[in-house]
Amino acid sequence: MQTLVMVDEEGAPLRRSMSCMDTRADKQFARYMKKGIQVEGLNLYKIYRFLKITGVLSASAKDPLWKYHWVKDNEPEIFKNTYKWLDAKEYLTCRATGNMKASKDVVSATFLYDVKKGCWSPELCKMFDVDMKHLPEICDSTDMVGGLLPKAAEELGLKEGTPVFSGGSDVSLCQVGAGSLEVGDANFYSGTSGWVCTTVDKLHLDLGNLIGALVGADPDTYCYIAELETSGKCMEWVKDRIDLPEMDYDGLIEYIKKTPAGSNGVIFSPWMHGNRCPFEDPYARGLFFNLGLSTRGGDLVKSVIEGVCMHMRWMLEATEKAFKTSSKVRFTGGSAISSTICQILSDVLGREVETIENPRHVGAMGAAALMAVSFGLISDIKEIKKIIKVTDTYKPNSKNNSFYNKIYPIFKNLYKDNKKSYKALNG
Repeated sequence: MQTLVMVDEEGAPLRRSMSCMDTRADKQFARYMKKGIQVEGLNLYKIYRFLKITGVLSASAKDPLWKYHWVKDNEPEIFKNTYKWLDAKEYLTCRATGNMKASKDVVSATFLYDVKKGCWSPELCKMFDVDMKHLPEICDSTDMVGGLLPKAAEELGLKEGTPVFSGGSDVSLCQVGAGSLEVGDANFYSGTSGWVCTTVDKLHLDLGNLIGALVGADPDTYCYIAELETSGKCMEWVKDRIDLPEMDYDGLIEYIKKTPAGSNGVIFSPWMHGNRCPFEDPYARGLFFNLGLSTRGGDLVKSVIEGVCMHMRWMLEATEKAFKTSSKVRFTGGSAISSTICQILSDVLGREVETIENPRHVGAMGAAALMAVSFGLISDIKEIKKIIKVTDTYKPNSKNNSFYNKIYPIFKNLYKDNKKSYKALNG
């Protein structure tokens, strides 16, 4: 999601893709959004037009709109030869079928989609100097894009003409695959990145916490998304950096078994590649706080897991300033395979946490569920909630929750206390 792929008329990529983690377009973002009368550091009039037309706005240099302009400014020959601007999924369906179509959830994340009219916004494209000829045709997530081309069929080992469906973005597919389809259902996802996504019935933008409602795979609801750049990636990092590269993740969990809640006072901030919500800061970084001579490896590892969970709690609390969420939340992604991590999340949140079968493959489950709708096997996306079964429920340990309540404010202050230093070191 939010990957920039510039292709020629044949659908061949003209350069390497630019992912949602790419930060190089800060000058382009500033040129369009940081001049004139401002609110929260962004141009007031453009905020108003974004909200009026899309319900959300582009508030980060990592968004694809600014990378589009980075290519225009820095690689004019590539830009000149560009036929369409696609996302990652759209590039793959184009290779499969030869057709260039984009699902509404992906289009919504470009911040150029008129949600009321269901089309690209000519006004926003003009305002932000986007050539509308570069934009693909819009479709639903359940629409068939085309049949598998002979060359693609040969490469994939599949039958020519096999139907290819549009599908959805990672966030919207995971929301479907988690069965979080009723208003108020919250899905906590922890893979390489992480997010708290809540199904809502209206558009809303919290500019202060940078949470917005994007179009989802379900045409009747929206995905209210609070995103963390590095989640499970932090676990991978700590495993490799404290000389445990040969240890698998089961071994890593066993390694922290005797470490108490709170990691003997060590607190970790998971902002290893900057952060988006509830604050946008590309300069923020990870931090181990309160180390001592008695600090052990297990304290470091467990504090990383706790830090991610505390940031998830922060995003949940920011979400609940606008929407009421379900009393039980779903936990999906690779991290949800571990019962230990599930329990830590429940203890940190002070809420019951549910997991489902194959939480690691929740996005693929969402894609399969959409195809069930496409083929008429079920009549409505919401019916998928009945199909997705809860396998385990974790209840918070009151003693652990009390301890996390004590250190949680300290965790949040780590950013405020170090904001200037992050910028001085990484600006």
